[in-house]
Amino acid sequence: MRKHLHGLLAAAVLVAGAAACIGVEHTTTVTSPSSPSGLGALLGNWTSSPVTPSAQSCSNFQWNVTDQQGSTASGTFSATCPGNLTLSGTAQGAMIGNTVTWTATGNATAPGLPSCAFSLDGTAVIDGNQIRVPYSGRTCLGAVQGEEVMNRH
Repeated sequence: MRKHLHGLLAAAVLVAGAAACIGVEHTTTVTSPSSPSGLGALLGNWTSSPVTPSAQSCSNFQWNVTDQQGSTASGTFSATCPGNLTLSGTAQGAMIGNTVTWTATGNATAPGLPSCAFSLDGTAVIDGNQIRVPYSGRTCLGAVQGEEVMNRH
């Protein structure tokens, strides 16, 4: 019986010694929230601040993104351009990383003028809830170009 007790005691000492040699390590990484990316990164209402446009620039951009499938998004678009032109139509974009290659097309209207087609395009850069939108294009009153900063609302 004593032999058996010594054997159990020796086994317990070996287990305790082995446990002392084994370390348990636990690491936690905390990350801060990042700007939206991928699916849903463009969804929502994007608007620029109303600014008096220059002779070749537009202002008061509004893009209501209602559909995003993978890396492509689409929705309604409007802006005000030189000559008191009001643009309204649709815009689509394809997102790669934080850049969006986009186009907008539709009709432009102005007091005393018939409705006419417009087209704009550019490559925008998303930074959180803000998107910098350089653009160029054509309206019935001529070429337009510029850059707007739009915020998500």
